[in-house]
Amino acid sequence: QDGELWKLWYTSIPTVEGMQAEIQRRLALQTSGHMLPFTVFDLHQQRIVGMTTYMNVDTPNRRVEIGSTWYRRRVQRSALNTQCKRLLLSHAFDTLGCIAVEFRTHWFNHDSRHAIERLGAKLDGVLRSHQIAPNGSLRDTAVYSIIASEWPAVRSHLDYQLARPRPAP
Repeated sequence: QDGELWKLWYTSIPTVEGMQAEIQRRLALQTSGHMLPFTVFDLHQQRIVGMTTYMNVDTPNRRVEIGSTWYRRRVQRSALNTQCKRLLLSHAFDTLGCIAVEFRTHWFNHDSRHAIERLGAKLDGVLRSHQIAPNGSLRDTAVYSIIASEWPAVRSHLDYQLARPRPAP
């Protein structure tokens, strides 16, 4: 219950009771080739602290989305997200040969938008009334990306961020 992020109206994070079903749903998407979920394990704390995924894999167009990232409150804004995203971006660009990596979040999820911007992603635009949320509200989706030509500078930026001394979460 670290952060109780499922209580934020603009997220789609399942409740504690709904987590097992969500994990099964994601594993089914992995089996079908539509998602690759990753568990985020903190070596210092020796515990699972979150998850992130490759999703909306578009092999013919060499694009992938990194998303559905959730972290315990105590590790948010720590180097952990930067480390995870550095690994995922490196694999996407350097191994998979992606020409673009996309990030999407709810317009009102300011913490997520700032985290994406800190990575070096640029706002491509906002999809207005993009989805209907479970509470009936309309979601405006902020769409960000990093393109292959930007990757060397973004990689240097992330490496610089990771080299800076930071307090442990």
